[in-house]
Amino acid sequence: MDVRRVTVILPALDEAAALPAALASFPAGVDLLVVDNGSTDGTAAVAAAAGARVVHEPRRGFGAACWAGVQAAPGAEVVAFADADGSFDGGDLPAVAGPVLRGEADLVVGSRVAGAREPGAMSPLAVAENRVLGLACRLLFRVPLSDLGPFRAIRRDTLLALGIGDRGQGWPLEMVGRAGRARLRVVEVPVRYRRRAGGTSKVSGSLPGALRATAAMAAVAARLLAEGRPGPMTTGRDGRVSG
Repeated sequence: MDVRRVTVILPALDEAAALPAALASFPAGVDLLVVDNGSTDGTAAVAAAAGARVVHEPRRGFGAACWAGVQAAPGAEVVAFADADGSFDGGDLPAVAGPVLRGEADLVVGSRVAGAREPGAMSPLAVAENRVLGLACRLLFRVPLSDLGPFRAIRRDTLLALGIGDRGQGWPLEMVGRAGRARLRVVEVPVRYRRRAGGTSKVSGSLPGALRATAAMAAVAARLLAEGRPGPMTTGRDGRVSG
């Protein structure tokens, strides 16, 4: 895979402890772009010291950070997104971005549920929640997924054409929902998942955070459904079209 054609965007809020491990796992030569979303722990300095480009997005929100990264990578052919906590193995980037680069898929979503998980990396509740979200993607948007995973890749021009408006926790669901509505080829691949390399979770580690994320995704789903039902089922993990 030609890593020069890919920019990996890592939204980060107080991830100084985890970033070195997260960044070191990616293939050499890939453009790593850390979006500091208002950290107070030196996240930006740690990212820069590790060789990553750094963008500052003071407006809090996962989607706001992702969008800032997209805006800061105008020359990227493909943009990939991954958490900055070291839970994903950057060595899986070819599996995630490769199908997009080869023209075999429009959007690739890495599934933690289908992949190898380190014990304790995902609680049984988190696995169940993501299976439910995957089922919702199938039923509501005709996109068969087992996990609404944040490690994903898409052509930058395709992403811009989707017109994603959410700037909070609903960003991942809106991307999949709009891809389904546009009848894009959405492919799921298994990815490795491990415990975060440091720091604490801002969502799964707290009930309020989980509830906020759930409310944000519910709002996105309602808004997309109000726009009308999508067309036929897009491609799934095996690359075949199903209805």
